[in-house]
Amino acid sequence: MGRCKTHGLMFLVFALIAPGAFAQPVDNFQVGFGAIDVTPDPVKSTVYLAGFGKNRKATKVNDPLMARAVVFADGKKKIAIVSVDLVGLFNDVAQRVRKQLPGFEYLLVTSTHNHEGPDTMGLWGPNPWTSGIDADYLKRVEAGLVKAIQDADKNKAPATAFIGTANGPELLHDGREPYVKHDELVVLRFEDANKKAAGLVVQWNNHPETLSSKNTEISADYVGYTVDYLKKKYACPVVYLTGTVGGLMTSLHVEIKDDKGNALKDGTFEKTERYGLLLGQLADKAFAAAKPIGLTPLQARSKPFFAPIDNDLYVFGFNVGVLKRDAFLWKGDPFKANPADPKDDRKARLCIQSEVGWIKMGDLEIAAIPGEIYPELVLSKVQDPPDKGADFPDAPIEPGIYAQMKSKHKIIVGLANDEIGYILPKRQWDATAPFCYGRKKAQYGEENSLGPETGPILCEMFRSIANHR
Repeated sequence: MGRCKTHGLMFLVFALIAPGAFAQPVDNFQVGFGAIDVTPDPVKSTVYLAGFGKNRKATKVNDPLMARAVVFADGKKKIAIVSVDLVGLFNDVAQRVRKQLPGFEYLLVTSTHNHEGPDTMGLWGPNPWTSGIDADYLKRVEAGLVKAIQDADKNKAPATAFIGTANGPELLHDGREPYVKHDELVVLRFEDANKKAAGLVVQWNNHPETLSSKNTEISADYVGYTVDYLKKKYACPVVYLTGTVGGLMTSLHVEIKDDKGNALKDGTFEKTERYGLLLGQLADKAFAAAKPIGLTPLQARSKPFFAPIDNDLYVFGFNVGVLKRDAFLWKGDPFKANPADPKDDRKARLCIQSEVGWIKMGDLEIAAIPGEIYPELVLSKVQDPPDKGADFPDAPIEPGIYAQMKSKHKIIVGLANDEIGYILPKRQWDATAPFCYGRKKAQYGEENSLGPETGPILCEMFRSIANHR
């Protein structure tokens, strides 16, 4: 027995002074970044700008639109996230990109929801019955997404990860009652073996629409300025992710002043650039406060679902071919639906197929939500009791997105693998009189939503995958 104890003690001492002689590194974490310019040329072909009214034609390029990718690896699995400076991409784009990039545990395609780039959804063409999509350009975007991810994959290298947050309520305007802001900015920063910056991932919850509806110059809006500021300051690549933007989180009507204290106007590049700088400085605070985080092992789950289309404008878009995506017949089952046939009764209730996703990387969870979700549904702040004017005051409160995520650190990525419009709490749906809060007309939101069932269905889908049910 004594001999065994002596050998055990010698082993312990040797292991303490030379741990590398016996133990392999537990954390095989690697990260890589890639970026591709996907700016269209409005001189070569007409570019219809998205996000506001129809027939808004681009006249020139102010700053580039980029597809920015990050790839995470743990030695066994790889997860890719690519974000592009566009208004939104449908699920078929994500599916096509995935087919070209086998070998990933999960691949997430998202958009910044930029309102100063080309129409990539078909809703902002010259008139209500003509799509604004340039098919050749969309193919170029898809190729750019693939190339950005391939470059990020090739650039993978060992890194140490840190996470930090900062709050910036002063940089958000909530355009709809009840006023609930998701004002947390999250920064993931990575250091290489020499403790130099290897890359940043920044997540913020706001519409990139500071240039507003009269602008005719192609731009990434404030996102481009924020990314440029951070790239120059930290001398590393930056990926920007848009999170919670429904409800309505906007940069419009946010009071922004220049260095002399003069208020800057919406719809100007001066305000847009200044907002981008201020957001970059908020990211500085999160960067400075960042603490080490383990990002392995990697896990991911996704779940497809069907949601009914109860929006007459969207149904019109399907019928005239402006919305080019597969339509199905809704039979009340979010898990099963038959394809809609042009011969079907035009009064039949249609639905679309989309997906939700869940990623867990060590101590971080990421919710992948395919649209513009309201902060109430993310932060479990659905109004209770509902306003008397609500259309469905007895609707159950949906399970909150963050409440389903058990890790210490959480991030939400909106417009993830699809753009299905606004995702509202059902009991806050307010499309018919009397209107909530004593208003004489309905607030903005419902006209850009599939319908009141989207929120309940989507939140339940996410609850099921986050809890592995």
